[in-house]
This record gives sequence, C-alpha cells and structure tokens, in this order.
Amino acid sequence: MRGLEAFAELGYDHASARELARRLGVSHNFINDRYGSKAAFWRAVVDHALGVQLARLPQADPSLDDAEQLRQIVTAFYHAAAGTPMMGRIFVNEFSSDTERLDYLYERYIAPTLQLMVPCIDRLVASGRMAPIPMHVLFFAVIPPVSGIVEVPLARRLGRPEVTSPQQQAATAEALAGLVVNGLLATASGSHLRA
Repeated sequence: MRGLEAFAELGYDHASARELARRLGVSHNFINDRYGSKAAFWRAVVDHALGVQLARLPQADPSLDDAEQLRQIVTAFYHAAAGTPMMGRIFVNEFSSDTERLDYLYERYIAPTLQLMVPCIDRLVASGRMAPIPMHVLFFAVIPPVSGIVEVPLARRLGRPEVTSPQQQAATAEALAGLVVNGLLATASGSHLRA
C-alpha cells in the first residue's frame, strides 16, 4: 500500500528507489534486492492493486441484455476505481507519456477491460441502439467520470460529504455508470460520431 501511495503521490520519475525504501521503512537496497529494479517494483505494485479488480469484472452473460451487461461492466470498473483511488492518480500520470509502463497498463488492464465491453457495444451498434463510436472516444467517455470517485479534494469542493461510506461509494459508482451508459445509448438517436 505504501508503494502505491508513493507512486501515486510522487509519480514514477520522482519516486527514487531510496525514497521508496524510506517510505516503506526498509533498507535502501530492498527494492533492488527483492524486485531487481524500480520498474519491477512498480509492476508488482500495479499488479497487486489491479489484479483482483480485473478478476472481479463481470464476464459475458448471454442471458443479459447488452445494455445491462455494458452497465454492469462499467459499474464494476467504477467500483474497482473506488477501491483503489490511488491507481487513478497513477493512470493519470502514465496516460500522458509514451512509456513501457503505459504499454504494461494497456496490455494487462485496459485492453482486457475493453475486450469485455466490445462485444456488447458491437451488438448495440448493429441493432441501432448505439451509434458507432471510435474506441478512443468510447474510452475517454467511460474513463474520466472515475474522477468523481477518486479525486476526493475536488469532489469535496463540489459537495461530496467529508466522510464517504462504502454504500455511498457504491451509489456514486452506479449513478456514474448509469449516466455514462445512458449517454452512450442516447447516441443512437443522434448523428454518428466521427473523430
């Protein structure tokens, strides 16, 4: 947890092995001795934070309506974000740089999450219930609302209660997912999106 906090607060480039060791309360050689490199430690921290959440995302359920299945996937993604808010900061830091870390996040976590959504979206588009939307537009329609859950200082300024219970977090995740999925489905009545 302290490793996640350090990378979230400092960013990868400013989190030296010595500073990470200090925050972890271990010797300055610990990261290199145990993980081999700061990069390997970063991957271990990310895997620990996101591995369980990825496993908890709902799998394809042919008995569900595609819109409901999409809503469940997006809701589960928001629930996962609420459970690991510091990962939101790490994602923001990594999304703006073309690095091996971004490749790692994309291959291990982003692409598998998108692969869960794409079949539902394809069927929704084919049935006319959703307009065709380029993947990069879709991704940025789904991801930024996570800030309503993980950007606590701003959310408080916007009226979020100081103390938030797990039930309030769940309600926020469900409200955001409903808003996003309903918005995506509403695109069927408008013009096709091209970008």
